[in-house]
This record gives sequence, C-alpha cells and structure tokens, in this order.
Amino acid sequence: MSEEKTITEEELHTNPLLGLAVEADSELKSYLVEYVGTKLDNEEVTVNMIAEVLALDFPEFTFAFAEENFLRGYQLGLQDAESLHTSQTKTIERTTE
Repeated sequence: MSEEKTITEEELHTNPLLGLAVEADSELKSYLVEYVGTKLDNEEVTVNMIAEVLALDFPEFTFAFAEENFLRGYQLGLQDAESLHTSQTKTIERTTE
C-alpha cells in the first residue's frame, strides 16, 4: 500500500520558486538584485523579495501582470468546465441509446 503524504493548506499555497535566491546573470537581474538588496538591507535576495518590492514601487506593472495571469487562468478554467460538460453529455447520450 502506498503511503499518502498529507500537506497543510499553507504548504499547498506556497510556491517553492518564490524562496529561491536570484542569480544576477543578466544586467536587469543584477539591477533588481542590487536594488532590492539595498532597499531591504539583505545580501541574499529571493524571487519573493523582488515581487514584494515591485508591488510596492511599481504597482501598475504588478497589477497588470497579475490581472493578465488571472484572466488566462479563468479562461482555462472555463474551457476545462466546458470540455467536462461536453464529455459528460456525450456519456449520458451513449448510455440512454
């Protein structure tokens, strides 16, 4: 029997990528890491830190980015619901014939 791993709600909603330290391997990343590190007085800058600083200092960008992701996710959810409804309808039609 396989062992089931139970996770907490916090673990479910935590993205492990946000905790990764950012390597400054491009000019833009170098600027962001330096800016965020200076602003937060921290030598090791994570993706989450950059997201938080962008949300504070450049909310227009963060809002537009989040809105686009939300709309794409909502559209995908509607497509999934429609395909589920279509497949269930076909199944019901087959069983009644």
